[in-house]
Amino acid sequence: MNRTLARVAAAAVALVAAGTALESPAQPRKDSVVLGMILEPAPGLDPTAAPAAAIGEIVHLNVLEGLVKIGMDGSLSPLLAESWSIDPDGKSYTFRLRRGVSFHDGEAFDASDVRFSFERARAETSTNKAKKAVFDNISRIDTPDPHTVILVLNRADGNFLFRMGENTAVILDPKSAATTSTKPVGTGPYRFEDWKKGASLTLVKNEAWRQAASVKMKKVTFRFINDASAQVAALLAGDIDAMPRFGALQSLKTFQSDPRFSVVVGGTEGKTIVSINHRRKPFDDVRVRRALAAAIDRKAVIDGSQDGVAKPIGSHMVPSDAGYVDLTGANPYNPEKAKALLKEAGVALPLNVTLALPPPEYARKGGEIVAAQLAKVGVIAKIENMEWAQWLSGPFKGNFDLTIISHVEPLDFDRYSDPKYYWGYDSKAFNDLLAKYNGSADAKTRTKLIGDLQRQLATDSVNVYLYQLPQFAVGKKQLKGLWSSSPIFANDLAALAWQ
Repeated sequence: MNRTLARVAAAAVALVAAGTALESPAQPRKDSVVLGMILEPAPGLDPTAAPAAAIGEIVHLNVLEGLVKIGMDGSLSPLLAESWSIDPDGKSYTFRLRRGVSFHDGEAFDASDVRFSFERARAETSTNKAKKAVFDNISRIDTPDPHTVILVLNRADGNFLFRMGENTAVILDPKSAATTSTKPVGTGPYRFEDWKKGASLTLVKNEAWRQAASVKMKKVTFRFINDASAQVAALLAGDIDAMPRFGALQSLKTFQSDPRFSVVVGGTEGKTIVSINHRRKPFDDVRVRRALAAAIDRKAVIDGSQDGVAKPIGSHMVPSDAGYVDLTGANPYNPEKAKALLKEAGVALPLNVTLALPPPEYARKGGEIVAAQLAKVGVIAKIENMEWAQWLSGPFKGNFDLTIISHVEPLDFDRYSDPKYYWGYDSKAFNDLLAKYNGSADAKTRTKLIGDLQRQLATDSVNVYLYQLPQFAVGKKQLKGLWSSSPIFANDLAALAWQ
């Protein structure tokens, strides 16, 4: 345990043991809440212009809304669209929009705002992270009346509706879009009020929202607390009411044993993997990639880096995804098999490789375990610890042997169809399956195909698939409605209430 965290936990235990009651936090506020966040949004608050997940955690579903809502369980429901229909070829989507909706500044919402937002997203100057995959695929946007939008795609996309529920597809008004980064104006249940850089950000209830009567919190404050020990101290002192994505794993037991708090373990979309560079020998040989998979004990990695609570995976999907197939048995831990595969592939041992590790603890701690396991089969992995900027300009540009990373974007298996993507996988078999999946509107066919896609990745041992990145939501027991799982990185503030 980190020494600072140990002192915090020890102090709490000592107070109780000495018969000195911990100071009780003030009685729960009935109409306000303070949430802790690990990261502060950067560079601004416009999720359509920057890729940081921390932006969506504040504004998505709260200040800014899209046509579709993604629930905590990954389900899709109407939001600014009240309904939709899809043509049989999967290339045309007709959205019927809600009537009587207004932006926070009083501007009326209609089909012209959808057209503006999506044309802005696919413009040449757009920095929207979904531009290439989603918006460049929209060939035509028709608005036959103020309450109807028809999106025609160049090619069918089986995940298009889900993409319409991500924060990259929120709807902005032309009059306020340019200042979204500093003062977001949307149609959601909360309005932006104040941002004290480096400290906190405050939202207040939008009394004009269409379902305002159901919103209990009139004020929500986000406090930015990057340091793990400070997160623990803030919760124990009552300075914050909850951390939806608690980062101090070593202190979970402190809160699990404290009756004032609730600790819920859920999952994210994070596929934590050992990425392999297919462009470099000997990793272009599937036998070598299978050897790496056989050399790594997922359970040991999970126990050592995630306190044993993460769920193992065997392909590029997580158990909470619709259509998930458990393929952990496809490439099981078997060091002797790993040695045999390396020998069969003609690999001279020891094989010296580099293992690039970005800053998150899951990568740094997990990387040490992975390196030790690889060494047992003759693969000597030299660890290279990197800051994010180094990782993005190095491994993510294809300059690496092995790296550990958690891919948190939902349903991002389509990345495997791009041979220019950083791991360099190029498979006609996979691409053919993906084309069939995107082109099918039949639910049963799509479920089968999404299983086949996962099996193809496991068969090809494209990467070493480790586990689903878990989420730990810690908060006061009386606070209800926190998301315990994150199919997208968001906080549905309208669902929060004090019991």
